[in-house]
Amino acid sequence: MPNKWKLNTGLSYSNNKDNIASKMQNENKTDVLLANLEAKNFNVDTKGNYFNAKLVLEKRLRGISGIRFGAEHNMSNDKLWYTSFSGQKFLNALNENITSVFAESDIYITNDLALKGGLRFEHSSLLNKINLAPRASLAYKLGKGTQASLAYGIFYQNPERRYLPSAYEMDFMKATHYIAQFQRVLNQQSLRAEVYYKKYNNLVKTGMSGYTEAAIGNKGYGDAKGFELFWRDKKSIKNLDYWISYSYLDTKRDFLNFPYAITPNFAAKHTASLIVKKFVQSVKTNFNLSYNYSSGRPYYNIGFDGTGYKFTDRGSIPDYHNVSFSLNYLPKLGKKDAKSFAVYVLQVSNIFNIKQTYGYQYSYNGARKQEIVPASRMFVYIGAFISFGVDRTDEVINNNL
Repeated sequence: MPNKWKLNTGLSYSNNKDNIASKMQNENKTDVLLANLEAKNFNVDTKGNYFNAKLVLEKRLRGISGIRFGAEHNMSNDKLWYTSFSGQKFLNALNENITSVFAESDIYITNDLALKGGLRFEHSSLLNKINLAPRASLAYKLGKGTQASLAYGIFYQNPERRYLPSAYEMDFMKATHYIAQFQRVLNQQSLRAEVYYKKYNNLVKTGMSGYTEAAIGNKGYGDAKGFELFWRDKKSIKNLDYWISYSYLDTKRDFLNFPYAITPNFAAKHTASLIVKKFVQSVKTNFNLSYNYSSGRPYYNIGFDGTGYKFTDRGSIPDYHNVSFSLNYLPKLGKKDAKSFAVYVLQVSNIFNIKQTYGYQYSYNGARKQEIVPASRMFVYIGAFISFGVDRTDEVINNNL
């Protein structure tokens, strides 16, 4: 209601426990200790407790404009016990408290022009650092179902926990985003185009510490630029829904043990997908076909030669192709007063049994490499999803494409 404040609060708690054992074995699957490779035999036990609390005050202004104020607290407690091949035990304990306060506003300047702005303040007890992150977006309605928007924002993130604590002073990693978007959603057809540029600062750099890599500071940097296209059409062909997506990414980063700014091995320059859904009313069955593609990602093996990090091997993995099919049978579709809903599913992924390589795993000295491949090329799933009281058939179908 106008002139009324609305209060939203939330609490959550979770815990996690892992027991990991690493052993080197010979061809008879017997544990062995090899000279200079003893560190490959170890045990890691971890326990983690995580707590989150959030409070948001919201007030509507004239029309659909509004303002929000809030606070958030995240607490984490992690303990890691590392047992070496010789039986020595080491404890690594991390306690982190991140406290945040923020303010946001949705302001409709005119019926066609909207401004959204926000400011977030955070403090990390582990890093003993603070940050201030402004964010803003401006959207303009071009016509019925059509709008263009510009967005800017700064985002911060703690270094990964495996690099903490560090003997070096660490800071938040920082990303600055610039995004322009055009969107048209009308008559069961959707078109979205987006271009972006992202700048990364204070990325973690690593160096050798004994047998392992450790963080040595936040001097890393990088950027990413690209565009995305999305088209969906439910109108042109009766009972047929299809969508096409494509993205282009050009990114380079100098972080971790990279000798200089290069494309990370998780980044594919081109990715695309085509998904088709056809519903046949007479048999109450939805037929789905999907094709996913990504260009070959780079791979590297980077070794330390005593003076610095150098490439011992590099290249690109083969392009990724995956054609999958699923069939969803909805026996209770159209029945009135149904108290339960069921979807019977047949799903086959990679129906052409195409060989897929995700990367390479190297031996300790880099002399040998082995392909990283899925456990099986083709996967077949037969099952049923049943919900009571709430019809989740669309959700099940979309999640199994």
